[in-house]
Amino acid sequence: MEDEKVMQQMKELQVEEGKKVEERLAKRNVLVASHVPGHVPHPQLSPLPEYIDERLVLYNRLKAEHDALLARKAEGDSRPIKITLPDGKVVDGESWKTTPYQVACGISQGLADSTVVAKVNKNVWDLDRPLEEDCSLQLLKFDDEEAQAVYWHSSAHIMGEAMERVYGGCLCYGPPIENGFYYDMFLDNEGVSSNDFPCLENLCKKIIKEKQPFERLEVKKETLLEMFKYNKFKCRILNEKVTTPTTTVYRCGPLIDLCRGPHVRHTGKIKALKIHKNSSTYWEGKADMETLQRIYGISFPDAKMLKDWEKFQEEAKNRDHRKLGREQDLFFFHDLSPGSCFFLPKGAYIYNSLIEFIRSEYRMRGFQEVVTPNIYNSKLWQTSGHWQHYSENMFSFEVEKETFALKPMNCPGHCLMFDHRPRSWRELPLRMADFGVLHRNELSGALTGLTRVRRFQQDDAHIFCTMDQIEEEIKGCLDFLRTVYDVFGFTFKLNLSTRPEKFLGEVEVWNQAEKQLENSLNEFGEKWVLNPGDGAFYGPKIDIQIKDAIGRYHQCATIQLDFQLPIRFNLTFVSHDGDDKKRPVIIHRAILGSVERMIAILTENYGGKWPLWLSPRQVMVVPVGPTCEEYAQRVRQEFHSAGLMTDVDLDPGCTLNKKIRNAQLAQYNFILVVGEKEKASDTVNVRTRDNKVHGERTVSDCIERLKQLKAGRARNAEEDF
Repeated sequence: MEDEKVMQQMKELQVEEGKKVEERLAKRNVLVASHVPGHVPHPQLSPLPEYIDERLVLYNRLKAEHDALLARKAEGDSRPIKITLPDGKVVDGESWKTTPYQVACGISQGLADSTVVAKVNKNVWDLDRPLEEDCSLQLLKFDDEEAQAVYWHSSAHIMGEAMERVYGGCLCYGPPIENGFYYDMFLDNEGVSSNDFPCLENLCKKIIKEKQPFERLEVKKETLLEMFKYNKFKCRILNEKVTTPTTTVYRCGPLIDLCRGPHVRHTGKIKALKIHKNSSTYWEGKADMETLQRIYGISFPDAKMLKDWEKFQEEAKNRDHRKLGREQDLFFFHDLSPGSCFFLPKGAYIYNSLIEFIRSEYRMRGFQEVVTPNIYNSKLWQTSGHWQHYSENMFSFEVEKETFALKPMNCPGHCLMFDHRPRSWRELPLRMADFGVLHRNELSGALTGLTRVRRFQQDDAHIFCTMDQIEEEIKGCLDFLRTVYDVFGFTFKLNLSTRPEKFLGEVEVWNQAEKQLENSLNEFGEKWVLNPGDGAFYGPKIDIQIKDAIGRYHQCATIQLDFQLPIRFNLTFVSHDGDDKKRPVIIHRAILGSVERMIAILTENYGGKWPLWLSPRQVMVVPVGPTCEEYAQRVRQEFHSAGLMTDVDLDPGCTLNKKIRNAQLAQYNFILVVGEKEKASDTVNVRTRDNKVHGERTVSDCIERLKQLKAGRARNAEEDF
């Protein structure tokens, strides 16, 4: 009966997951070169498109009706309410009258001015929207992630208003993203150029100066279809996405757009705005749909933050893994296999070194490595649930009237491996590791270097365990990731995401699992943050974000409990009391995540200055002159035979100093200079890429020391030598 209940919960959750698929499709993007040579910048249209005035007339009529209704509510339905602040203080208010902004002003004008948006009963809320009942209230500033999203969303509307004035096209989606915002527009055979940016920015500044208020209005769906009849994309959203009788629009100045909100109080809250990039994309990321023009922007509450961002972008540009990968001869991509990286010998060394690092940890931590197929019948993915919600991301094909697909993840195959024979409680925990090749059908325009690819490998592992083994296994996973990230030099943040409103399984099971995760995190000793309700529907999870050398955060590691797959695959084991129907729990875990993506992050983190153990250029041997070249080649061979990535510079056109400088610029960790003296004594003269001179060492001593530093994965081998 319990399994039947869970299967019913699965069906109910499919609707929610379907919505998430639609959201993913809407967010998939295409990055294309932006500058069009010879393009004449657009001036502001005069007169403005007719739809702007027509839309505004209808809006004003609806707004007047709404204001009258709100006034009646304030008059007839208003009652005293209690507003609880984060410090526990309770403020008195009146329903349908008191706004979060008024509460903020009651505390201090400075607080009111610096607040971006409110949070009412855990939902973000416009500062000028009246409160409706007793509630908890938070006042969020720009340093809060949710406030940043609202700030950038409002900035997108400002840019959207400018885009309508300049291009007159049909606005589509305009969301906040991780660092800024964008707006898509359909222009019908017309393009956008970076030459247009100054005109757009000047219009944005004008809009900001006008302090246009953001107004929220709830409107019937059929009325909105009339309001947006000029825009087939908004009509599609209304017909295909909006399932309620009403939805909301927001207005700033002449711009009115479908939007859930919330927004800042007025456009004047945006203090510094920059438009910095444009691209082409497709409607909802589908290549067979209309081509749209996408414009990206960024904004901040003060000009200094924008200047800091610009400096950061320049630093990030210099560290871009695509640039460094090309310069260091690590990898390349080819149009004949989009999204599938070609790792050259030096790049392959880094790739294999990372995998061997994880393998060495697996051997010490009781993981068993397996090899699983790349191709499965679609029936497997139907059983796992991926076919219903992920098939658009899979490469599928027909074989003998059956549908097959390349695997985009390893977990269903590992379930088959667990299930291929009866399992005993004595085998648990069973830790299964797999470096199998995965393929995901990302749209060609969404591919971005090594960070968004079609072909990749993961340090993927699945732990099959009992409920009472979860805590110890999570402790092991956390210790594993700390060991790896310490070697790389990364610090990290931890978040525990717990049961969402829609979930699979029994509350008691979730509570027990979450308690064990909490205990593991507390014993781990690192600071962690609770994200209530943010877990996946099939189990709680720990999110880990690493911080790189220039302050960016990346999510690579995964620790995710899964109550769903054991049920879908009917996985059981015989318990110690003879019950052969016990279900295991699955822990999905990875530390590197995608090896390709981790190489991109490490390339940018180190700026191309690889630590010795990962470096594809560990040693360069430099002869002083032609008479020492034979000795230099012998030295090179000895170091190479010892497992060190070693080259020799025999270029007759370069001076000794030039050869040393070239090796340093190429980021060879150690440069070994050999002359007649070294030749006679079987020694080398050691210096580093940062020009630290360690002096003369015997060949055997130097090899032994470098092998020690490499085996110990020293981060600063050049200093430690």
